[in-house]
Amino acid sequence: MQYQAESPEDYISQLPEDRKAPISKLREVIKENLPKGFQEGIQYGMVGYFVPHSIYPDGYHCNPKEPLPFMSFASQKNSINLYHSGIYAIPELYDWFVAEYPKYSKLKLDMGKSCIRFKKVEAIPFELIAELCQKLTVEEWIAVYEKAIKKN
Repeated sequence: MQYQAESPEDYISQLPEDRKAPISKLREVIKENLPKGFQEGIQYGMVGYFVPHSIYPDGYHCNPKEPLPFMSFASQKNSINLYHSGIYAIPELYDWFVAEYPKYSKLKLDMGKSCIRFKKVEAIPFELIAELCQKLTVEEWIAVYEKAIKKN
């Protein structure tokens, strides 16, 4: 589901009623736990958290006009999805998340390379997401990103 939103608040206002509370809580958890320097906004039609050009002027290599993306979330037809670039780029972080998930949820983990799908919105593991948010600083994310870009 694609929303045409100008701000995170605008995005949330367009959601079905049953999605507003869990998405709002997810946003609050992320904002409270992301290290200083990440900026919130709308990126790729989702609520996103990224490294602003004021910190990383080069921007995203695919489109340097875009700030460097880090994580985002979206309300999809059948789930709320959380996208985290660190999980994709850092195998140890991926392994940590997969190992920790069963401690926070009895449901099977539904996950792609960087996408975590929550089909039962009442079972979103907010404490685990808070921990995940704290795992990488802006500087660490830039270093991981640049190392990956230089390989290519």
